[in-house]
Formats: sequence, structure tokens, C-alpha cells
Amino acid sequence: MTSELNSPLIGAVALEALLAEADVVVLDVSVHFPPARFDGDYRPESGYEGWVEGHIPGSRHIDLMTTFSDHDASLHFTRPSADQLSDDLVALGVEPGASIVIYDQGSMTWASRFWWVLRNAGIDARVLDGGLAEWTRIGLPVVSGEEAVPVRADTSWSVVDLGLWVDQNLVAAVSTGSQPGTLVCALSPEQYAGTEKTRYSRRGHIPASVNLSAKSLLDDEGRMLPSVEVSTRARSVLRGRSEPVVIYCGGGVSACLAGLGLVMSGYDDIKIYDGSLEEWTADPTLPMVIGDAPGEGDRCHGS
Repeated sequence: MTSELNSPLIGAVALEALLAEADVVVLDVSVHFPPARFDGDYRPESGYEGWVEGHIPGSRHIDLMTTFSDHDASLHFTRPSADQLSDDLVALGVEPGASIVIYDQGSMTWASRFWWVLRNAGIDARVLDGGLAEWTRIGLPVVSGEEAVPVRADTSWSVVDLGLWVDQNLVAAVSTGSQPGTLVCALSPEQYAGTEKTRYSRRGHIPASVNLSAKSLLDDEGRMLPSVEVSTRARSVLRGRSEPVVIYCGGGVSACLAGLGLVMSGYDDIKIYDGSLEEWTADPTLPMVIGDAPGEGDRCHGS
């Protein structure tokens, strides 16, 4: 779709025009995630080699496996602290006030994840609609080669916390109905129903959650559908349900793509469960539901 003014998305043609400006920072945040060969098959891979092979001119690569994630967390890709986020931006050479554009080599999931990290910190950024695939599809230039060592920024970032993440306790409370809200699983219908292999400990979905696949919000070229169509799809799932809308997936990544779509279509009270199923399924006392319905306690089972 064509990006609108003040949209969190930017189109490839608009980004090409923007590259001439000195304060533009374009970041490739790709991580490659092979499909699970068996339950528990978790094999994330850095996207740096893909960046070396071909990237948007002037872009920099961010390795989310080593930066912009909490180094001390027991889970993968956990959101960084405010101090770490500021330190990592300074080390990358990004000055406060820069115009930040994020993309990935896949289907915008990792770009959306980093966008949500920055959004929660009060930092404006935009996601390249359709990612590198859209950039190359319309014939825009790519370059190759190793990345130069970045020059540290001169100024640290002032980072806030807007409370756009939630933890396991709140998710459990929403699941049992002891706190208002709606749980949304952003995984595919097959992963939601538990008919497909999972990278995590157990298959299925959290009780009482509904399914709105993040990938269903993209068109055939991997771009975000028009806002009105995203809104229609969201309303078909969320109509009449309470807020906040709490989105989860396997590891808190695809959930951010769904969050981006919902924000663009006018939803305000959106939260992301950072630990998602990696955390939830690791605790055998927490129930999971198999099947394509939200499910109640009598349909839940442990490991």
C-alpha cells in the first residue's frame, strides 16, 4: 500500500527520495528463523550475511541476537532496558532526532518488532512497507559488502517507557477473566490450532485467546493491506471484545506486526506479551488449548 503522511509505514519510493537527507538512518534488523522440523526446534540465525549480500544503500545492520535485547533475560529477544536501548543506539551511531527507517529481509515481522521497541520508548520510527523484497521488486538499487565500524553518537537518548508491553501475570489474568482484556494470537491458524510443529515447548494457544494471524494483514507482495481492510479483518475478530487488546505469538515478534496493523487501523489500547509462547509453554502448570476455538478450562491441558 502507499504510505500516508504520519503513517508508521513508508513506501519504497518515498524512502529512496528520503535517502538524500543527511539525518536519515536506515536499519536492517533481519533475523532468519527456519521452520520447526520438530516441536521445540528453535534455531534463529543472524541476518548479517544476507545484509552483506545485498542491502539498501547506506543502511546499517542491527543484529538483534546480540544487541537491542536484554542480555540477562532467560528468554530470547527480550526487550532491552531503557539504559541498554540508549547505549545501543549511541554505539550504533544514531543521534537523537534522526529520522529512523527500519526494514528486514523477510515479511516485516522483525522490523515491526524493533519499531515496537522504539515506540514503547517514545522514539519515532517508520517501517519500510514490504521490506527489502518490495525495494528490489520495483527495481531500486542494492549494494553489497561488509559493514564499516559505526562511529559512536555524540549524544545519549532520553528514553521513556510507555507501558506497551505486558507480562505473564497480566496475560494469565486476562485469560481467566479476572482482568478485562482480549488475548489475540498472531500466529497462523495452524499454529493457533496446534496442528503444525512449534518451535516452543507445547502446541496450541493460550485459553480464551482469539486468532488474528499477522501474515493475514499483508497482501500477496508482503505489504500491509490498506488500513480499511486491516480494520475490517480486525473487527471480524475483535468486535464486542474488551480492551486492552493483548497480542502474543511465539516469541513476541509476529505479535508486533499485528500490533503495527492494528495501530494503523485505529486501535489505541494495544499491548504485546513479550515472553509469548516461549515463556508460557515452558511452565507446565499453565494451560494450552488445542483446536481452532478460543477454548475454556475443560479443553486445556499441560505438557
